[in-house]
Amino acid sequence: MEGHDWLAERFEEHRTHLRAVAYRMLGSLSEADDAVQEAWLRLSRSDAREIENLGGWLTTVVGRVCLTMLRSRRTRREDPLDVHGPEPIVSREDRLDPEHEALLADSVGLALLVVLETLSPAERLAFVMHDMFAVPFDEIAPMVGRSPEATRQLASRARRRVQGEAPAPDPDLTRQREVVDAFFAAAREGDFDALVAVLDPDVVLRSDGGAERPHDTVTVHGAQAVAERASSYAHLSPYVRPALVNGVAGVVVAPRGRPFSVLAFTVRGGRIVAIDALADPARLAELDLTVLDG
Repeated sequence: MEGHDWLAERFEEHRTHLRAVAYRMLGSLSEADDAVQEAWLRLSRSDAREIENLGGWLTTVVGRVCLTMLRSRRTRREDPLDVHGPEPIVSREDRLDPEHEALLADSVGLALLVVLETLSPAERLAFVMHDMFAVPFDEIAPMVGRSPEATRQLASRARRRVQGEAPAPDPDLTRQREVVDAFFAAAREGDFDALVAVLDPDVVLRSDGGAERPHDTVTVHGAQAVAERASSYAHLSPYVRPALVNGVAGVVVAPRGRPFSVLAFTVRGGRIVAIDALADPARLAELDLTVLDG
């Protein structure tokens, strides 16, 4: 038992890091926890005395587990248009849970996770492991069955996609909130011109409505089109609750206290460049939104 307890303590020292790796790979806290648990099971069946760098060994194991889960996820989907939006991390604006803060280090916004969902499993692994956690390509290569140079190319393709489609938000949360408040004020008042003015001309709205609300699974481009869709939901404005969603200004829309959608806004240069929404009732029901109370 002493050896087991020692190993468990060593594993716990790495749990937060491993969960952060898995969340970036999978976009789901529950699946990330499953991947971390699988890493523990593999460690407990191994001879830890033979492992020189436990942190590196565990990171590699979690990466491999996540890669398998991503490939399995793709195999299960028969409909190529199926959308699997990431699981948002929702918190109060005045208080971010320390555990969530660790998960969201390096600006892991919902927009970034949405773009990561569009990558191949191998591209996602190469990008996350190298660009976010500085794992060398010669260590990533065996995980994806490629040469280090081919693995470098995977990460490069992913990087270009991320830089083009998931711009970093303005760092000032207060300014982010002002822009988001202006968006909802314009929608509530039916001021279409003001609504367009707060949107970047190339703004993109991505929404996942799940199986129950397929009409809310959409990708909308351009300020005019996004403003028109926002206007059609203006009647929900009284039920908007401010929140941090993956570390950026967002809202939870909850008519009569029942979550209808969670939205994250990417504000850049004083305008909204991306809106990412989860409107899937089944997945909304799994979120812990009690953090917004009290």
